[in-house]
Amino acid sequence: MTIRPSTSMDADAVWKILEPTIRAGETYTLPRDFTRQQSLEYWYAPHHDTFVAEENGEILGAYYLRANQQGGGSHVANCGYMTAPWATGRGIAGAMCAHSLDRARERGFRAMQFNIVISTNEVAVRLWQKFGFEIVGRLPKAFNHPKQGYVDAFVMHRQL
Repeated sequence: MTIRPSTSMDADAVWKILEPTIRAGETYTLPRDFTRQQSLEYWYAPHHDTFVAEENGEILGAYYLRANQQGGGSHVANCGYMTAPWATGRGIAGAMCAHSLDRARERGFRAMQFNIVISTNEVAVRLWQKFGFEIVGRLPKAFNHPKQGYVDAFVMHRQL
């Protein structure tokens, strides 16, 4: 598997990954009715560095890297990751996380923070913990899960 910077030529493949996750509404705070254009504008925002995980010419995952905040908080990175539904369980998210930590260090970030990790997304919580992220905050009932109602969300953080 190769992880490389994403280009506009990847948009169709990235949309095939984003759409089912956004529509499900279980792990991201993006509106479930986001259009293709809105989703891609969010993912490829000018302040995002975007990457794709590719194997044998097929894009299996995508992530963005950005500063979590501006000004005095700009030394902390933030990322968003999505794996193709047909590629889960193959280590794609872990490979993208490892790649993003390296890129963040290269860019001079001193830490990485995930602002809202949905508590019911147990696979992601365990994976981020495996990579050294700690739950530093619990946001009670901060996410309206489409199947489980209001659930907690975590703030997860690690030093680089």
